[in-house]
Amino acid sequence: MTSFAPDSIVLNRKLPLWYQVSQSLRASILGRSPHDPLRLPTEEQLAGHYGVSVLTMRQALKELEDEGLITRHRRRGTFIEPDARRGAPVRLLGSVDAIVAQQSGMTTQLLEHGPAPVPSELAEYFPDLVETAAYHRLRADEKTGEPTNHARNHVRPELAERIDPQDLVRWPMTKVLRDVVGADISRITDTVEARLADPETARLLRVPLLSPILHYTGVTYDSAGQVLDVAVIHYRGDRFSFTVTLDAH
Repeated sequence: MTSFAPDSIVLNRKLPLWYQVSQSLRASILGRSPHDPLRLPTEEQLAGHYGVSVLTMRQALKELEDEGLITRHRRRGTFIEPDARRGAPVRLLGSVDAIVAQQSGMTTQLLEHGPAPVPSELAEYFPDLVETAAYHRLRADEKTGEPTNHARNHVRPELAERIDPQDLVRWPMTKVLRDVVGADISRITDTVEARLADPETARLLRVPLLSPILHYTGVTYDSAGQVLDVAVIHYRGDRFSFTVTLDAH
């Protein structure tokens, strides 16, 4: 039986290895094609793929099992749950793969894309630009079709030249920039605040006007400190929560 092939990852030794592996595998599972195999490679094979110990791999798999993304059967192997969906809580420890996993696993519709003036509220991030490449997407639950969030990304034009819009239907912008475009992503800063749904957000997310939403801003930087992408995402307040865990070590 053919096994599911997860993406690769470059590990950051400053973060727990099991966490990075679990988030990378989580993103691969949630972003898989419907025709991909459901059976995962063995613990030993996965450990070799990620370059970690079997004990670390086992801890990463337990995280995904607890979330309901996989099931493990003695002597049969480990399998992806075909109907599993990403749960509302998202735990972030600073990994880019955590951001990718947060954004994965939903049906995505690309509403529009093209050059657009830099919004005044984002001007501080693009002081050298008059316009960026803007992408507007609507994400929905794969099973129910219910809208869950809509995202606007503002990307530097020189990077957008190498983006195939159809890739954004399958993958999050962070993954496309890093793995397809080859952008030098050094860090991402996240800001989440409570807001009330404006008319456009209420219409897209099918919620009452002025109902609570989560307003997320993610700013992606390269190693020189230049902003590559700013994502502004509105999440339905009844579908998402964010948990940030600070590692004291």
